[in-house]
Parts: sequence; C-alpha cells; structure tokens
Amino acid sequence: MQNGYLRIFQYRLGRTRIILTALGILLFADNNAFAADKVALVIGNSTYIHAGRLANPANDASAIGQLLDAAGFEVDIRNDLNWKGMRKAILEFSGRTRNADVAVVFYAGHGMEVDDRNYLIPTDAELKTDQDIQYEAIPLTHILDVVQSARQLRMVILDACRDNPFVEKMTRSVASRGWGRGLARVDATANTLIAFAARAGATAADNDGEHSPFTNALLKHITVPGRDVGMAFRMVRDDVLANTHLQQEPYLSMSLGGAEIALVPAEKPAAAAAPAVSPNDEARRDFDYAMKIGTKEAWDAFLTAHPTGFYANLAHGERAKRMTTTAPGAAAPPSAARVAPPAAIPAPAAATPDQKPGQKTASRHEPEIRTRSLRSQDEKSVARKKEQDEKPVARKKEKAARSSGRSDGSGACAYVRRAVRAGTAAGLDNGHGLIAFGRSLCGG
Repeated sequence: MQNGYLRIFQYRLGRTRIILTALGILLFADNNAFAADKVALVIGNSTYIHAGRLANPANDASAIGQLLDAAGFEVDIRNDLNWKGMRKAILEFSGRTRNADVAVVFYAGHGMEVDDRNYLIPTDAELKTDQDIQYEAIPLTHILDVVQSARQLRMVILDACRDNPFVEKMTRSVASRGWGRGLARVDATANTLIAFAARAGATAADNDGEHSPFTNALLKHITVPGRDVGMAFRMVRDDVLANTHLQQEPYLSMSLGGAEIALVPAEKPAAAAAPAVSPNDEARRDFDYAMKIGTKEAWDAFLTAHPTGFYANLAHGERAKRMTTTAPGAAAPPSAARVAPPAAIPAPAAATPDQKPGQKTASRHEPEIRTRSLRSQDEKSVARKKEQDEKPVARKKEKAARSSGRSDGSGACAYVRRAVRAGTAAGLDNGHGLIAFGRSLCGG
C-alpha cells in the first residue's frame, strides 16, 4: 500500500517539475522576445538654475526621441535633468544596452572641455571653480562606456558645443589648467560613431526656430531607410554648413567597418502585380485547343467552360458542323471516297499430304510466286500455238507412215499386226486397249 502511494507521489512530483520547467522556458523566451534590438537615451537640458535658459535643447530632445521611436528604437526621453537625475538615467540605460544591437545617446544642452576632457553639465551645476567640474558635471567617458555593450553600433550625438556661461565666472585653481570653447576632439573606438554639432574648439548656435541647425539636419537625414549612417552624417554636415553660411561645421569621429549600416533597413520593393488575365484570352486559348482536337466532345467541354460570349458562339457553329458530318446518310468526305478499302488477305493454303512437318506453304500472292506463275502461263501459250501450227504436218507424216507400214510387212506395222494377232489369240483384246489401238493404226 505504501509503495502505491509512493509511486503516485513520484508521478505527481515529476509532473510538477515538468510544468515548472515549461513555465521557466516560457518566461525566459518572453523576456527575450521583449528585449529591444535598438535602444536610445535622449536628454535635453534647457532650464539651468545658475545659467541662462537655452531655447532649443528640450524641443530637440523631444523631436529626436520621436524620430528614433518611429525608427523602431526603444527610447527613453529625459528633459532638464540635474546631476542626480543624469547619473540615474545613464545607469538605467547601461542595463538596456547589454542585450542591444544598436545603442544611441543624444544630448542637447551645455557642455565644456577642461584639460582636454569633455563634460556634460546638469541643470543644477554651479561650477564656481575649475575643480567643481569633476563633482558637478558628467564626464563624456561615462556615456561612451555605457554604449560599449551594444553588439553592432554605438552612437553618441552631442549638440552641446554652445557658448558656456560658466567659463566667465569660474575661478582657476591651478594656473596650468585650461579650458576652451566648445568640446575637445575624441577618437572613436571600434564600431563607434561620435558626432559633434561643431568642430573641436568651436561653438554651435541655437536657432530662432524650434530646433538648432544641427538637430534640423539630423531629423532630415539619419533615419532615411537604407541610408548608411556615415553617409547620413556627411549629409548632415553639408546641410549645417549651408544653413549657417559656413559658420558652423559639425565634426564626426567614427570607427566603422566596410559594410553599410543603416538605422532603418531599406524598404523591400513591392512585388510586381501579376498581369490580369482577360476572360477572352482564356476563352481563346481553350477555343484553339478544341479546334485542334476537332471532336464533338471537345466542343461540348469548351461550351461547358465558356457557355457565353464571342467564342461560345463560334464553338456552337463548329459543333454544328461536326454534327452534320457525322449524321446518318451523310455523304462521305471526298478524301474517304478516294481511298479503297484494303483487300482481304487470303488464308494460308492447307498443307499437302507429302509436305514435311514445319514446312511453310508458299502463298500464290507472294511476289516471287506471282512472277513464276506469269512466266509459266506465257510458256504454255507459246507451246499451245506451236502445237497448233505443227498439228497438220504431224497428221500428214502419220498418214504416210501408216501407208508405208501397211505396204511393207517388214516394217513397224508388220510387227504391230503380229502383236495384235497374238494378243487377240490370247484373249487379251477388250476392244479399247492397246490391241484395239494397234489394229486401228496398222490394221490386221
């Protein structure tokens, strides 16, 4: 009894393990299904507490975020972040880049370079001295480190080269420490693209409109389907130069392979629509088939498939012709009247009694036998004519011989007469045999 309960328990335990394993697989697959292939962090800092307000960054960030979202990115848009908020956003984004193929960071706001190091400035930064930059700003290297987890493409876009108001009131703690206008040049690592709104040491302008010149060009070019990102940013550079009258030139640092990489895949060409098949074309094709066959059954099949229309009317006419041709008492076609029926082949002749077993019986219809028969008939005709010509001469000779025999007893007739007399004496004369013939020939 206990063994029975034990087996039931083991069976139920096994089923539970199977169910839990299946649930685990489903949950794991579900997590992978929602893992984004393309992720983006978009930050726009406009409202600074200790500096003047910037007109475009918040608008720029919102527009870029919507653009990337439409391009299939999982986008996190953050505006007006303080130091704590920026660190938190970067930390959260680092977790999303681990399973991503493409990672993009866009920043619009204030930035500055100190001792060839670039910093992004939060909205609550005060920056009284040059030493404060290390504690109140976010190093650009933090951003570059975060995107390194992406497998295929890492992209950082900085619209942050604006005139920096903090530089005018910062106290220099070390005489040798320097800072300059704009941001310093950065060399990109493998599979990385870094785009600056202005070249190294230069500043970028805001715009009287809704977006900066750099962001306007980005919105126009970077998500064109099938466009390589390198080509897209070269076109951005050209647009910015044209729109700022050569006053602002974007700078691009990238290390990408030879294969083209597009943020949005090229659109697949629409399949060519199959040409419409006209009912008349199909009817004409079937009409040609029926005409080639030419039987009543073929026209019946055609009319079943195409009961109405121009070709149906023609088919009725062709079918009527077939009915007239095959009706009882109808005249045979001329071609049939000219063809004679084949002659019946005679049965083989029966074997003669003296014919050997297995010997073939010659047929008189064979060419060789027919030739031999004709030759024999000609020979008989010639012989018959010769016999008729020689018959009077033979009769004259016979009469002369008979007369000579009768007159000359020592001749042949004498011998015949003796034979006749001997046969008659022996009782052999029956009136129509040799004795009678000899008597008629030689007498006696």
